[in-house]
Amino acid sequence: MSTGHASIPSNPVDWQGAVRIIRSLFPPIDLFEDIADPADWPLLISAEMKTNPRLMESIGNLDLVPPERRVSGPGASYLMAPFTHVSTDRPSRFSDGTFGVLYAARGFQTAVFETIHHHARFMSATAEAAGWTSQFRELLLDVETALHDVRGSDRGFAALRDGDDYRAPQALGRDLRANGSSGVVYPSVRHDDGECAGLFWPDVASRVRQGRHLDYHWDGVRVDLVRDPVNGHVWRVGL
Repeated sequence: MSTGHASIPSNPVDWQGAVRIIRSLFPPIDLFEDIADPADWPLLISAEMKTNPRLMESIGNLDLVPPERRVSGPGASYLMAPFTHVSTDRPSRFSDGTFGVLYAARGFQTAVFETIHHHARFMSATAEAAGWTSQFRELLLDVETALHDVRGSDRGFAALRDGDDYRAPQALGRDLRANGSSGVVYPSVRHDDGECAGLFWPDVASRVRQGRHLDYHWDGVRVDLVRDPVNGHVWRVGL
């Protein structure tokens, strides 16, 4: 099977309580959390920048999200931020960094395995000392839409699941997004039997709510422990 957009089936996905884990150092963005109509944001930004010239650093590039696809209200900053803060220095599986993708997992364990992989690469690259190094927060969100589905066993999907080479999925993501796709649902590469979704627009997900806070422990080679700082529970990460 070819992996062009025309050959990928689109199937309904209904994940209530999908999981996204992000670094806690990223605070909510007041503009997005406000109940103001997104159509008013350009005027609000223009007025605010007269007294706060650093505002755009927190908002990012709003032009990357068409007005009709912007979302506002409680939790909206967690949906908007992946699309307004993009860089070719931070590519991902389905994007070369020129556009945003919001990634979420169907379950908590899958989200943990996905994030510790990328966190470990960063910690190794920067030669960080061992210890409890970073704080994360769990976000729960609902995904109820049709997504292009590459979970099947067709051999044509194999290149989309490479652990390190993202060229094939990035090309597919660019193709799908340009042709009106809402996103991709795919098997996790980091967690056996796990499933993930890569969403191409912020309005594809809804009802974002705060879950747990999490601490990750770096042993100098890998993330080996995850802790819930509220109740002190610690989970050992299996190989």
